[in-house]
Amino acid sequence: MRGYWHILVMVLGAVMTAQAFAQPRSTGGTNYPNRPIRVVVATSPGGGVDTLARIIGQKLTETWGQQVLVDNRGGASGIIGTEIAAHAPGDGYTLLMVPTAFAVNASLFAKLPYSPEDDFAPVTTISSEPNFLVVHSSLPVRTVRELVALAKRRSDQLNYGFGGSGSTSNLSGELFNQMTGVTIVGISYKSNGPAMTALLAGEVSLMFSGLPAALPALKGGKLHTLAVTGPARSQFLPDVPTMSEAGLPGYEVINWIGLLAPKATPADIVGKLNAELVRTLGTPAVRERFATYGVMPAASTPEQFAGFIRTEIVKWGKVVKAAKIQAN
Repeated sequence: MRGYWHILVMVLGAVMTAQAFAQPRSTGGTNYPNRPIRVVVATSPGGGVDTLARIIGQKLTETWGQQVLVDNRGGASGIIGTEIAAHAPGDGYTLLMVPTAFAVNASLFAKLPYSPEDDFAPVTTISSEPNFLVVHSSLPVRTVRELVALAKRRSDQLNYGFGGSGSTSNLSGELFNQMTGVTIVGISYKSNGPAMTALLAGEVSLMFSGLPAALPALKGGKLHTLAVTGPARSQFLPDVPTMSEAGLPGYEVINWIGLLAPKATPADIVGKLNAELVRTLGTPAVRERFATYGVMPAASTPEQFAGFIRTEIVKWGKVVKAAKIQAN
């Protein structure tokens, strides 16, 4: 009998050990993180996504005592870095910071090496920044309605500059054309910087630009802003109406940045990341840092962010298809 119990204990012990190894083990809760975290940024160093990733990384490092390292993997409109993150282990130690282009690429490219909806676990949105419709001071318009009327009188004679196919400056212009029925011709530049230079030189008539790039020229009177593309007025230029207020209801374009994890990342790790980021984004120090770059923190739940991504993919897919925008 004693031998029977000895054998039974050994069998049960072996079964429990096998089950322990067979079941996916979560590294969440109090044990996460216990080593450095990599945040893949699918752009070159120095841009908006990179800058905000480093601000957030610094704060998480201070809170958790583990290094949060930014890994820039630019190229192919963000596809290279995004693919790296999609195929990384789902253990919470590889994350991905993405801009609006993450949703746009779903329709801009015929085939992606990952699924933007199925291969990631959304954590939270990080920031939100509208564009501003700015015109050269020589253009005889000061309202959106006046711009639409002028564009109808001078069909195909007005143009707008933008920084690369599928950028929000490009999408903003095409959405404007589609919703107003006018044809303002888009002129593509390598990035928004050269596009702004062209606008200041009078080579193009207008542009949908982020505020930091346009603000010096606005203050100098070289440009005029007609509207902001967000759902509400900007705290930075509160006198500028929204597109809806300016006579184009339903028009909305936001430059957003968010954080994703590989799909297999345990829910408790996603939850812990979300909770800490929501707290961090709400602190005065982070809000002030973000404000220096003309953006606002914009936290969300993972579920809200997932739904938002789906909405953005559908929205921009329609615009890309209607405008026949092609990747360059």
